[in-house]
Amino acid sequence: MKILVVGNGGREHAMARKLAQSPGATVFITTGNAGTDEVATPIPIKPTDVDAIVRFAAAERFDLVAVGPEIPLAAGLADRLVEAGVTVFGPVAAAARLEASKAFSHEIMDAAGVPSARTHTFTDLDAALDHLSTCPVPVVVKADGLAAGKGVVVAMTRDQALDAARSFMADRTMGDAGDMLVIEEFLQGEEASFMCLTDGRTIRPLASARDHKRIFDGDRGPNTGGMGAYSPTPLVGPDNSPELVEKVMRPVIDELARRGIEYRGVLYAGLMMTADGPKVLEFNCRFGDPETQPVLTRFRGDLAATMIATATGRLEEAVFDFDSRVAVCVVAAAPGYPGKVSTGQSISGLRDAASIPDVFIYHAGTSKGPDSMPVVSGGRVLAVTALADDFAAARELAYRAMDRIDFAGIQFRRDIAASVSTHRENTGKP
Repeated sequence: MKILVVGNGGREHAMARKLAQSPGATVFITTGNAGTDEVATPIPIKPTDVDAIVRFAAAERFDLVAVGPEIPLAAGLADRLVEAGVTVFGPVAAAARLEASKAFSHEIMDAAGVPSARTHTFTDLDAALDHLSTCPVPVVVKADGLAAGKGVVVAMTRDQALDAARSFMADRTMGDAGDMLVIEEFLQGEEASFMCLTDGRTIRPLASARDHKRIFDGDRGPNTGGMGAYSPTPLVGPDNSPELVEKVMRPVIDELARRGIEYRGVLYAGLMMTADGPKVLEFNCRFGDPETQPVLTRFRGDLAATMIATATGRLEEAVFDFDSRVAVCVVAAAPGYPGKVSTGQSISGLRDAASIPDVFIYHAGTSKGPDSMPVVSGGRVLAVTALADDFAAARELAYRAMDRIDFAGIQFRRDIAASVSTHRENTGKP
């Protein structure tokens, strides 16, 4: 079975590793990184080059193309592959708008009756500034389009909110993603990441997770693509995941279907568990990053068969489960991240860290230097993930491994999963 993974980050490394364990699987990956060579053959095609991916996948007769990042999905990669007769795991562009446009996402949620924050949408900066001058604070300011997880500012003061709006719309710090602003009510509670597989009819929840967005310990500093994650979260488990499927996921899938859009792939809901119940913060059209690293580390089953069943409308036939142990993932980032980063630093200690039992090191922003040794090539560099019986033990393993890794300017949080209870309530199978 020939499988192509589209993407070259930590999420895709985790996908490729698990797919390579499927019986008879031969895995290829678009460009890859310094760590993916162990599980996949790199091809010299960028993950965003839709035309080249379609030509290659069709010519080489791939049995499955598994798409990691949102940009090619929003650009219609799944549509093009379906037209070419290639089985693809990932939604068509019309469905991927759930992530590509926050305004569209709220339109769907409103029509489907899914609980979420109250929102106002603006295409005019002055109108947005007028609203922010009088609305309650804290308030959340979002760039409407794709911004790699960085187009969100939780403004605790009015000045911060006004500055965020000017940054997105006037200074264009997020490019075209900031052409429209979505200003949301600030929700209080605890966050959870809830991902499901769906073939447009059947919906199957994956293990829950929680990510840490801010760059510094104590949830301080600017938002990032994610500085770490753990799975599962005690907030979502067997007691309430069926209710979340029926109140959050199914109404959205059904509303899209009512509009003639069939959703196949992963649907990710970022939830805020408030005093009034769960409310949706965002939808993503793909596996979360870095949530995928701990979730797929716990995955037990044939991932390739599961993805194919999802893509071909046979998800009810898929057989999979999750390790009863918990997983903690800590991200190492380059200096300057989430702003302008410094790259090219040699990375040491990887082999020593990987020798620790139940530790898995997923490469993200790495490449091979002149001596074939890994060097830093992106903002988020590594995702060090550990499995253990409880969160305290998993954290100890992850940080023991992280402390063996070094590169100039390395930065990582020391508090990933620190606040989660070590009790086993609601942490079993999803």
